[in-house]
Amino acid sequence: MGPAPTVHAESVDFVMLYIVAISVVLLIGITVTMIYFVFKYNRKKGHEPVDIHGNVLLEVVWIVIPTLLVLSMFYFGYTSFRELRDKPDNPFIVKVTARMWQFTFEYANGKKTDTLYVPLNAPVDLEMKSVDVNHCLYIPAFRIKEDIIYGQTNHLYFNAKQTGDYDIACAEYCGLNHSAMYTKVKVLLDNDFTKWYGGNWQPVKNGSASN
Repeated sequence: MGPAPTVHAESVDFVMLYIVAISVVLLIGITVTMIYFVFKYNRKKGHEPVDIHGNVLLEVVWIVIPTLLVLSMFYFGYTSFRELRDKPDNPFIVKVTARMWQFTFEYANGKKTDTLYVPLNAPVDLEMKSVDVNHCLYIPAFRIKEDIIYGQTNHLYFNAKQTGDYDIACAEYCGLNHSAMYTKVKVLLDNDFTKWYGGNWQPVKNGSASN
């Protein structure tokens, strides 16, 4: 697995690997225990069974350990979720308009494109609206997705840590050509973004951006 393009992607990947690791350990442990019991407690026909009474210690352990594991999964998952929902300070705002079957991105200087351009290491706020039906902006590489509900304004935040081109897709069925509703987000260095933006962009300072 290569370096993640955002901090949020790193968090999501960690949560996934954490849950998979716990699941694999439990699977192996339970499988080995079952096989062990099959041989240890194998009895021939005619053996008279004996009632087994409860074991308080085992019952407590069986309740406490799974509870702690589930709570730890919830904690890491919720922490990752909060990273996505908390609005960053001084974000670079891009207005997103979704329609069948296209995304349009509008910047503070009036520039409009069908491809999303953002500067590297800048907190970005996508201010999203739909002009027709419900859509969903999904950037798989960033591990982020947000519904765009007709009649509402929804927000999606991210901070790209690596330059490059990343796919954007609509993840909400929106009609006949839904499958063709694709575009790109291009993450540029400050100088390159300034040149593209038109000179009004100021490089990131102290973790914030201005537009």
